[in-house]
Amino acid sequence: MFEPLSPFEIQALALSLRVAAAALIGLLPVALALAWLLARVRFPGRWLVEAFVNMPLVLPPVVTGLVLLSVFGVRGPIGGWLREAFGVTLAFHWTGAALAAGIMALPLVVRPLRLSLEGVDRHLEQAAASLGAPPLHVFLRITLPLAAPGIVAGVLLGFARAFGEFGATITFAGSIPGETQTVPVAIYAALQRADGEPAAIRLAVVSVIVSIAALFVSEWANRRVTRGRSDL
Repeated sequence: MFEPLSPFEIQALALSLRVAAAALIGLLPVALALAWLLARVRFPGRWLVEAFVNMPLVLPPVVTGLVLLSVFGVRGPIGGWLREAFGVTLAFHWTGAALAAGIMALPLVVRPLRLSLEGVDRHLEQAAASLGAPPLHVFLRITLPLAAPGIVAGVLLGFARAFGEFGATITFAGSIPGETQTVPVAIYAALQRADGEPAAIRLAVVSVIVSIAALFVSEWANRRVTRGRSDL
């Protein structure tokens, strides 16, 4: 029989949801800008931007965490500056876990956004602009609604990826209970104990439920958007 989650496991679940939400909030504007750049602008070195965006897919997560530690750690160029100027420390802090999760989720958010932006009918945007609509109005009222399926898919896939991030998180943020010990890290920590297998299984089941829920909501939202368009 499936036992209820312990306070330790609930803490890890709440922290994972917090980290994934923070990662997504910080990631979405960057992902949208990168998707727009790759979908609409042709410039020299474009392949370098694409390679940078997709790098987390091919690099071992531990390597990504090591890079983050070198750059955003207390002795890193950016991390040291943040600490001296603002007293902000990312390494071994939940905000560092959110940063690592956001970096790892970046490709899964950018790709569907980019594909949706490429699929938007440019004639509709040009028609709105010819009627006097300013560029920001065209983007908010025409482009974003038409790209909604990709945005929804990217957001939910990014959330699920950020929720399940392990390698970069444990390298950059560590495994501090209540601070950086998210569900995947807590599963790893539980498996290091002789009596930790039941806790690991319960947390694994929770991870599967969250992932399935994200995929279900993504499909439901896409169907709603598609149905709404067909009714127009």
